Amino acid sequence: MIFRPGPLFALLVTLAIALPAQADKLDDIIASGKLRCAVVLDFPPMGSRDEKNTPIGYDVDTCNDLAAALGVKPEIVETPFPDRIPALISGRADVGVASTSDTLKRAQTIGFSIPYFAFKMVVLTKKGIGIDSYASLKGRKTGSVTGTFEAIALEKDVKKWNDPKGSFRAYQTQADVFLALAQGQIEATVVTSTVAAATVKSGKFKDLVVGKDAPYDIDYVSLIALRQEYGLLNYLNLFVHLQTRTGRAQELYQKWVGGTIPDLTVKGIYR
Repeated sequence: MIFRPGPLFALLVTLAIALPAQADKLDDIIASGKLRCAVVLDFPPMGSRDEKNTPIGYDVDTCNDLAAALGVKPEIVETPFPDRIPALISGRADVGVASTSDTLKRAQTIGFSIPYFAFKMVVLTKKGIGIDSYASLKGRKTGSVTGTFEAIALEKDVKKWNDPKGSFRAYQTQADVFLALAQGQIEATVVTSTVAAATVKSGKFKDLVVGKDAPYDIDYVSLIALRQEYGLLNYLNLFVHLQTRTGRAQELYQKWVGGTIPDLTVKGIYR
């Protein structure tokens, strides 16, 4: 039988020639020889700088581990909290290792791996001003980093309390929040327990004290990449799984935080 191509075959061939090949981000990273990680560096112990201005922290080491797994060199792209997703969309970074909460709103724009870390929230305040619980934030001047999980929750509660003496102010960086708290511009903030402990321990901000837990859900955070990069996102999922399975995640937690890493399982969902 002699094959005689028809109009449909000709159309398919034409489309195959005309359509550009779809680049795969995972292959691009490997070919480039480097992995650019968006990391927040004013969020110790997840990310900060040492006395030599070198990036350090749990997220920095996680980026280094991911680069090593890919066989490429890591490059830390310092990224404030509000700029984590724009850094990926603009192409300045390949992945975000930046303690990013996995919200449905963000998932409309960006892709998430399975959680690689989990935070609980606490009140951070100053000595002697009478704030001894989350409920006592009502009627107080509060603030947090714009766009973060804790900022969204705190601002929502301040509005719900509807106390004319109470207020919420958004800041661009965690350092700005701590400075405002130390200078009395605000009276309290809500931060992760890891950040609160590291900040008080540093002694950089006078008279700060860690208060009681905030009644928020556990904040599960994920690695992020462009949502259409399925190959890369699948790789990130396996990477997170292996970091936990091999004990490397616990090793990093002991190094930067101390104790046992929080459980990343959710009954009936993550196992």
